[in-house]
Amino acid sequence: MRFPDHFLWGAATSAFQIEGATTDDGRGESIWDRFALRPGAIEDGSDGRIACDHYRRWREDLDLLTTLGVGAYRFSIAWPRILPTGRGAVNARGLDFYDRLVDGLLERRLTPWATLYHWDLPQALEDAGGWPSRDTVDAYVEYTDIVTRRLGDRVQHWITQNEPWIIANLGYDAGVHAPGRKDLRAALAAGHHVLLAHGRAVPVIEANVRDARVGITLNLAPGDPASERAEDRAAAQLFDGFFNRWYLDPLYRGAYPEDVVAHYRARLGGDDPLSCVRPGDLEQIAVPTSFLGVNYYSRVVLRGETDDSGVLAALAVPPGGPATDMGWEVYPKALEGLLVRLSKDYAPASIVITENGAAYATGPGQDGRIEDHARVDYLRGHLEACLRAIGAGVPLDGYFVWSLLDNFEWSFGYTKRFGITWVDDETQARVPKRSALWYRDVARRNALDPAEAP
Repeated sequence: MRFPDHFLWGAATSAFQIEGATTDDGRGESIWDRFALRPGAIEDGSDGRIACDHYRRWREDLDLLTTLGVGAYRFSIAWPRILPTGRGAVNARGLDFYDRLVDGLLERRLTPWATLYHWDLPQALEDAGGWPSRDTVDAYVEYTDIVTRRLGDRVQHWITQNEPWIIANLGYDAGVHAPGRKDLRAALAAGHHVLLAHGRAVPVIEANVRDARVGITLNLAPGDPASERAEDRAAAQLFDGFFNRWYLDPLYRGAYPEDVVAHYRARLGGDDPLSCVRPGDLEQIAVPTSFLGVNYYSRVVLRGETDDSGVLAALAVPPGGPATDMGWEVYPKALEGLLVRLSKDYAPASIVITENGAAYATGPGQDGRIEDHARVDYLRGHLEACLRAIGAGVPLDGYFVWSLLDNFEWSFGYTKRFGITWVDDETQARVPKRSALWYRDVARRNALDPAEAP
């Protein structure tokens, strides 16, 4: 049950979820700062002003990483810290913070993996149109150039975008994430522009960073039919289309999937869902990259229903088995199938699990220890799936657990705990959970313990 010798172990976070200090040292307003002010937008009415206070406690958190025995840390850079209004004058104090963070990682012999965009768009850019506007692509490329020029002498690994589906669909169509808009046309334009921003950023990073390793991270989930009914099978195919292939196909095949284009055209009453695409865009999006980042949490089981106009809807069925506090089914087998499918159908040069983890509320017991055995079981099951995929020939080269810390979980506020480290909301004290100690042992020996197998 040993992983390849080169296998990379890491832990992941994102800026808005942990940093806090949202008005300190010249940081500008982000769409999540604004969205959190909207009544009812955040489940517990909270915001990111404090989060995990990582902006002040980063040394403590890097020391925590060293105790885990991992080799890498995936973090994101807050665009509003660097360019408070999205473009124009650079905030030197913002860049200085990430300078110190990167130097602190290297001093501790930890490899930095930097994500350039993890959802915290400067509010000024949203006011000017946001991701549905092509101008945001230009602003993102300028931001990328500034950051990689500054940090590229020490940071080799770069992730351009985190989860384009979430950015576009939850932010601009469903409206449950910042900026909270509900407009399918805007969502389709946003998704395309996020991919285009990735494609245009890759050569910029490669020009600024010697031996750069550049990729994009997608949240991917297999969709299985709830039954053998033709409608359910069609729903699973549709889900795979708009959730997975809508982003994988442009990146690796230079085209959007025709069946999903037809679906969106029907939803738009016959209008072209790709009206925002210009000549040359798809060639830029399909630029070769060093790796594909995969965020995986669960599969989705679908049933199909057709509305009065004949448009098929893919509806998720609640899980019948074990589930996390997010209501997501615990189903490691789907990760193995996903990885094999990605390798076979898209042939990325390398795959890295950039997020995998589970939300469980388990807190300190009377002795102060946090026995989150459900999270340990979740992680072990998914790492076993990774091993099976590697055995099947998948070029899986690393794994980042989500997350290092309990944090601000977007629209759920502080009601969901994904961390392998407990963070006390009142004192900000960090307490490693049982899962952190277990993950430390796995990373140090680069193997699962066969004696733990069920």
